[in-house]
Amino acid sequence: MVRNHEGEHGSQWSAMQSIAAKIGCSGETLRNWVRQSERDQGVRPGQMTDERERIKALERENRELRQPNEILRKASAYFAMAELDRWSRP
Repeated sequence: MVRNHEGEHGSQWSAMQSIAAKIGCSGETLRNWVRQSERDQGVRPGQMTDERERIKALERENRELRQPNEILRKASAYFAMAELDRWSRP
């Protein structure tokens, strides 16, 4: 879409700003969409959308799995200290 309008404008950025104003977003937002579309099409290097979504899902899953482990670690330390206190009392 932006490439079709480059001839009407001095640069790709000015074309993006013009189009962005017409569709109701910022020029930077449109630039990000165009760059991501280029990555998804293999024209530009970088992570494709599906790869980014998969990484986000894995990071979320990792955070969710760490929480119970942290709770268990703290509970284990608490009970170990309680056991030591019990044995150290006369």
